[in-house]
Amino acid sequence: MKVLARQYNRGFGQRGQGLGGVVEIESTSRLRAERLRKLNELRAEGINPYPYKFVRTHQAQELQEKYKDLAANTETDDEVKICGRVMNERNTWMFVDLYDCTGKMQLFCHKESLSADQLRRLRLLDKGDFIGVTGTVRRTKAGELSVRVTDYDVLCKSLQPLPDSWEGFTDVEARYRHRYIDMIMNPSVRETLLKRALAVRYMRQFLDSRGFLEIETPVLQTEAGGADARPFVTHHNTLDLDLYMRIATELHLKRLIIGGFEKVYEIGRIFRNEGISTRHNPEFTMLEMYQAYGDYNQLMDFCEEMLLDIAEKLLGVTKFKYQDCEIDFARPWRRVTMHDAIAQVTGVDVGAISDFKEAVKVASTLGVELKGEDSRGAVINAIFEAAVEHTLIQPTFIVDYPKEISPLTKAHRTQPGLVERFELFIYGRELANGYSELSDPQDQRQRLEEQSSKKAAGCEEAQPLDLDFILAMEYGMPPTMGVGIGIDRLVMYLTDAASIRDVIAFPTMKPLVKQEVGSKENVEGA
Repeated sequence: MKVLARQYNRGFGQRGQGLGGVVEIESTSRLRAERLRKLNELRAEGINPYPYKFVRTHQAQELQEKYKDLAANTETDDEVKICGRVMNERNTWMFVDLYDCTGKMQLFCHKESLSADQLRRLRLLDKGDFIGVTGTVRRTKAGELSVRVTDYDVLCKSLQPLPDSWEGFTDVEARYRHRYIDMIMNPSVRETLLKRALAVRYMRQFLDSRGFLEIETPVLQTEAGGADARPFVTHHNTLDLDLYMRIATELHLKRLIIGGFEKVYEIGRIFRNEGISTRHNPEFTMLEMYQAYGDYNQLMDFCEEMLLDIAEKLLGVTKFKYQDCEIDFARPWRRVTMHDAIAQVTGVDVGAISDFKEAVKVASTLGVELKGEDSRGAVINAIFEAAVEHTLIQPTFIVDYPKEISPLTKAHRTQPGLVERFELFIYGRELANGYSELSDPQDQRQRLEEQSSKKAAGCEEAQPLDLDFILAMEYGMPPTMGVGIGIDRLVMYLTDAASIRDVIAFPTMKPLVKQEVGSKENVEGA
């Protein structure tokens, strides 16, 4: 398993490995063996290196705030108890940098405050270990707030070496694969995930304050509908039934509208068996929200208000930097029809295209490569994606889509062949997709039958004919507006993250080597 260990440890371990170097298994085993020796020595001295709890009085940030006015070279008699992970030591363990989830606190370990045995046992600690300390608060001559340690407890003895602090943990694949190490070594990762959690919290607060209810819908479904996507398939043994992991929550949330709820949403995991890129992960998080008696015009106003509210609460501003641009969330946001957007960029009036053959000819003239598009509307959408999408940097609603590519959307009230649908684009990427929802069950059945025919012909992303959903619609669904918003992409903008993997705690990764969990090689080589 030498090769496996070399792969697993790429990017961390000793000096130089943070830049993508390769760790030899012998080196890893030697370092681990030394930590095991220290572990056994602690146990031999009657110390449990894995105790049950430690009662602390403060976190690092609380101490920094409480004693911010303490003068340099000043000591107090105030006793505190803090705990965290050891990340650095200096001057043979006289000074220790202890980190908890709020930040760093320096420890001062001196012979005047600790016994000879306690000082000796400090040498049995390593970077990465957890300890809890009791001590008094002081500020050094250099002005750093510290705790003079009078007692300490080992809370966890780590067995694997952390990356070198000087070189850092920078290998991209290793960072995503060993995300827990990435969080330890790169505080910005934890900051991004914190902002993600807050963004979701603010979204829920916004919706809840306006009378919406969050109701969970099935992850395992008998029909994978609500979006054009290839699903994951699984099998229920007892029922002897193939099930699909949901590709959207739409059809079940609409059933709730039919059932009498007027404002519902769900923020949940979605699964699509498609490619992986800087903007795509096989599982991702999406908000879907539905409100009775509204249309897509009202919905665009709603989305502007909600997303601006989240940005202001999270960042405190309406303008923020994303990659090489300044994004402005100040309202109102630009709204332009798909036909007008294409005309503005290409000079072509796609609304004048009469049929599929002419659409293909126009696409060819514009140099747009088609990938199996089978209708006039699908070709127009392909032209838009190729020519226009990347130009939409500031928040822009593209409205009025072709009917052929929008099977769940109400027909446009004044424009034949179009539907009342919008997509929101920022930095050339789709963030949201909203409709005036189709509520005519006969029209809905006809459109899903067309989709089902495409699916039978081999189009894996076409939607199935969900007869139970059609039956539900026949009991009556009021006029409804609905939208889906990608949480991961929203957080990318708000945290200036270049890749979707940066905003997902544990992104999907291909295993390096298939092996049995719990095997000796897995434990010692990982």
